[in-house]
Amino acid sequence: KQTLLPLLKEETSSFIFPCKLTLQRPELQHMVMELLRCIPLLLLLLFVCGLDHFIFTVLSIIQHHSFIEYSYQTSHHLSVNVMGTSLMAELLRSTIGALNTSFDSDVETSNLACLPQPTGMTRQQYLNTFLPLGALALLCLAQVYPFRLRRAIAAFYFPKREKTRVLFLYNKLLRQRKNFLYLQRGRVARQARQPPGLGTVLRQWCRRRWPRLRRYLRQSCTLCGTAETPRHQPCPNPDCRASYCESCW
Repeated sequence: KQTLLPLLKEETSSFIFPCKLTLQRPELQHMVMELLRCIPLLLLLLFVCGLDHFIFTVLSIIQHHSFIEYSYQTSHHLSVNVMGTSLMAELLRSTIGALNTSFDSDVETSNLACLPQPTGMTRQQYLNTFLPLGALALLCLAQVYPFRLRRAIAAFYFPKREKTRVLFLYNKLLRQRKNFLYLQRGRVARQARQPPGLGTVLRQWCRRRWPRLRRYLRQSCTLCGTAETPRHQPCPNPDCRASYCESCW
């Protein structure tokens, strides 16, 4: 029977293995999309906090540089003297004499009551503002692990549907494996027709000239790019210096 396991490295990157603690490529793509949705909220918070700080700075400047204190002093003295001893003089002294006034005033005032009294946000308030957004970003990172349970829950409640899904996935992988090998052979053939680069020629010359440097000038797998190990297989064609890892070979 044609088997699929072990999966090729190019195929492994498209699957999610529930027992792995590290984030995998399909999960990373979904997580990045969720984090991108948090960027508008972050920009909004930054704009609001920046606007708040700007308004606080303007009001503080107005408070410190627009303070005016007024000092008003005045003195008023009115005295009407009527000379004479006649009846008319007595009458005028009794009537006009009531207008005699004398007072001094000293008034000090300021526009302190009209000035703004701004209060800036503390660090704790800024922290409380951004804390929900930070929790949302952490949930975006942690949600990949509960999402791995969806398939197990669906398989528990719908076992027949799970069997159908497994068969569909198996047939899909068979078709992809066949097309994958065909595409990779074509890619290797195109690479073989191209002249080697300067770096490749220099590395091969150094490997032939100083065999002891082979462990430092290791080749990589032609397909997946894995660094050379003792289990790598060279191409049997003497004119081809390609090397393949065990799984790709």
